[in-house]
Formats: sequence, structure tokens, C-alpha cells
Amino acid sequence: MTTHTALGPALRAWRERIGPAAVGLPTAGNRRVPGLRREELAVLAGISVDYLVQLEQGRAKNPSPQVLAAFAQTLRLNVVDRELLYRLAGAVVPPSGTVPRDVPPGVQRMIDRMSDTSLAVFTASWDLVQSNRLWAELFGSPVDAGTRSSNLIWEHFAAPPAPGASRIERGAAHADAFERMMVSDLRRAADRYPDDRAVTELINGLRESDRRFAELWTRYETLPIGRSNKTVVHPDLGEIVLDCDIMTIERADLHIVLNWAAPSTGAAEKLALLRGRVATAAH
Repeated sequence: MTTHTALGPALRAWRERIGPAAVGLPTAGNRRVPGLRREELAVLAGISVDYLVQLEQGRAKNPSPQVLAAFAQTLRLNVVDRELLYRLAGAVVPPSGTVPRDVPPGVQRMIDRMSDTSLAVFTASWDLVQSNRLWAELFGSPVDAGTRSSNLIWEHFAAPPAPGASRIERGAAHADAFERMMVSDLRRAADRYPDDRAVTELINGLRESDRRFAELWTRYETLPIGRSNKTVVHPDLGEIVLDCDIMTIERADLHIVLNWAAPSTGAAEKLALLRGRVATAAH
């Protein structure tokens, strides 16, 4: 199936997925389809019903950017679906504003149930959104969200060590892989949100402040996000060897970072001690 013929089924699926109430239309009466009628979507998008039928049947190609923008807004497409819409139409994806920070309710419920895991949520450009108590016990109380010091990439490359906080150490191979991965992911965020001034200022500041970041930035690498390994040097408990996994929530464009210790190890015992501190503080 080519992209142009795939646009029609995608439009139909999105149209059938969104209810009339979501776009301010009445829901009373006998509706034979669960979502929007073709006539309703056509009116809301400012096009003729005949043209929408042609698009859905693959007989019309290359809808204008204005029509695509109207579809994206009317159908309440998220960031991922919006990009897919433009790609299927053979169009350039326009800037989508600023990096999102909102945590969807379903994702928040999942996070709340993982209180026994050291966990933090970051934006696409790696600004801290939230962290749990075990994360704070492991790394030290996080700085105020929204400041540059709360950005994970800035913290790694350019920020001075915070007093009383844990220190993170990586072997040469792990450090190289981690840095290349993070710089690559930041480039992807910059490509998705070219109009976000904060992202541009972050990149410019990193390039001016750190020679290693500046060198990696010029490589234009596109590496996937993956697992990493690190040693956390805790001020009270000493070295804690951890594996780190990154879960990407595409619909919200967020990263969830989780830290684990291998079972039946000294690191696992130290994490258990930190969990005990969290439980004691909660009572």
C-alpha cells in the first residue's frame, strides 16, 4: 500500500474514532457510525464532502497544508498521529509548537503504581517533569523543574556537581554510548520542535559550554534510545551499580527513566534500604 492510498484508510479510522461530542456536535438522534459522519468532518475541515470522499477512496492526492492542519485539529490528533497524517499525505511536517510537558492520566496512574522503582519523567528535550521519592533518595532532591539545571543533558555535560547529591560514574564505553545517545535524542527533539526557543537556547548553551557536546552535535548521529549502565556513588551508601531503562511515551512525547539493581546483589540491598527510608518518611 502506497502512502497516498494509505491516507484514505487513516482518515476513515481517525474520523470513526472521534465522537461528535468531542468536537462540539450534538450526539442525539440515530447515528449509524460511532464517530463523525463524512458531512460533519467536511464542514469542520472547510472542504466539500465530495473532496473528502475522494481523499478517503485514494482518488485525490496532495491535500494542501491548510486542509491537513484542519484535519489534525478537527480529529484531535496527537503528536505522533499528526506526523503520520503529513507523511501519508506526502507533505512536510510543520513545527508543532513547544515541547509538551503534560503527563496523561493513564500514564500518571502507571507511574504512581511503580513507587518501589527509582523513576523520573522527562520531556522530549530532557527537562525534568516529575520524580518519585525513591529517585530523590537515590540521587538527592531534584532542583526545581523548569530550570536549566533540571535538564538531564545539561546536568551531565555542563552543570557543576550539586552539594550533597550523589555522583554518577560510567566506564569509558558506557559514557561514550550514553552521551552519543542523549545528543542524538536531543537532535530529534530539536527537529520536532524547531520553534521552541528553550530547546534552541539549551543546545546553544551546551555547544558553548562543553567541547564534548559540541563535537558530538556535529556528528549528526541518529542513535536509538536504549539501556545504559552506571554507578551511583551515594553520599551515605557508597557505590550502587544500576541498569537504566528508558520508556518512551510516544503519544505524550515523554521519557520515563527507571533504575534497577540486579537481584541478590549489594546494589539491590542498598536500594532496599532506600525504599525503607521512603516508607518511614511516608508514615
